[in-house]
Amino acid sequence: MRSESSGRVRRFSVAERWIHRTTGWLMLVCLATAACLYLGPLAQLVGRRHLMVTLHEWSGICLPLPFLLGLSSRAFRADLRRINRFAVYDHQWLRAVRDRRTSPEARPAGKFNAGQKLYAGWIAGAVLVMMFTGLLMWFMGLVPFISRTSAIFVHDLLAWAITFVLLGHIRKARQDPEALLGMRTGYVSRTWAQRHHARWVREEHTSSSTTVE
Repeated sequence: MRSESSGRVRRFSVAERWIHRTTGWLMLVCLATAACLYLGPLAQLVGRRHLMVTLHEWSGICLPLPFLLGLSSRAFRADLRRINRFAVYDHQWLRAVRDRRTSPEARPAGKFNAGQKLYAGWIAGAVLVMMFTGLLMWFMGLVPFISRTSAIFVHDLLAWAITFVLLGHIRKARQDPEALLGMRTGYVSRTWAQRHHARWVREEHTSSSTTVE
């Protein structure tokens, strides 16, 4: 585990932070332009419907690009493996959330807790469905047995779901300034890491010790 000093540990690489930041901005453009197209008063206020449509379509198409480019980063690939692995202690974390137990012992977590893993999986799936239904609306007849009306219904419904989930994600992040600092600078305090992600701290420490030996 890399550290700037004895009190801080490295949580995210530069590549990972840029992937998160770029994906966030693309998602924001998607949602903002969708609002300008979907909500009548906002559409009248902004105008420029053709521009909004173009921005919405291309920001949606570009949404997977940060992820795909990020696959060249070893740190990003390692974190993907962590997110895709649901361990026994993740079930314990979810039970603790259900029972409203907040102690670190009740909510064991690796680099990512169970909630973060579920969020990442859900948002990745939602983006793929949004892209698929968006392409169906853009290219009529791409899949003949799926009607444009059905594609619009799924696209709009999922857009609302993504909006509420993202608002929850942002709200949760703002409640933890240290987590925000980790995504902004790449480093968090060792105290915070041991409290919220103790298994990750131990795993990284073991890995570092093995490497040195």
